[in-house]
Amino acid sequence: MASRNLKHKAILTLVYSAGLRVSEVSSLKVNDIDSNRMLIHLRQGKGRKDRYTILSSGALEILRKYYAAQYKLDDWLFPGEEKGAHISERTIQKIFVNACKYASIDKRVSVHSLRHSFATHLLEAGIDLRYIQELLGHSSSKTTEIYTHVSIKDLGKIKSPLDSIGESWNNS
Repeated sequence: MASRNLKHKAILTLVYSAGLRVSEVSSLKVNDIDSNRMLIHLRQGKGRKDRYTILSSGALEILRKYYAAQYKLDDWLFPGEEKGAHISERTIQKIFVNACKYASIDKRVSVHSLRHSFATHLLEAGIDLRYIQELLGHSSSKTTEIYTHVSIKDLGKIKSPLDSIGESWNNS
């Protein structure tokens, strides 16, 4: 992630690596990170639902560096300006805009683009849509299906079932 600030890098890395909403990453508590099971516990997300999503080893490494560098973490993983409050969603959006500028990204993107990329990259890697739906916390598969757009390069990798049968069909 293009950021010189370790806290900002940890935030953006978590958003992409776990498919988090801005509201979810902002309200993470230190004890929501389960490094033993490599899971993140999301409490009272959209629709007031709890869920788990994956914790990548790369994100954990950045989180550990961030945590070690902090001298005043309270319950919130990413504390805000005010004592006892978590970082605001607006602040995270500003962090993302600055990271895009730092990385010379001119395309119109938002923090949510990282969540979209998470889902798209899982789909391209062959992960079943139902697992992606669970990781994203979508109650309807219709919501997750927006990620089923595929690129032409991926279509070229698909083998026709006819080709799997072999040439025996042609010799009959």
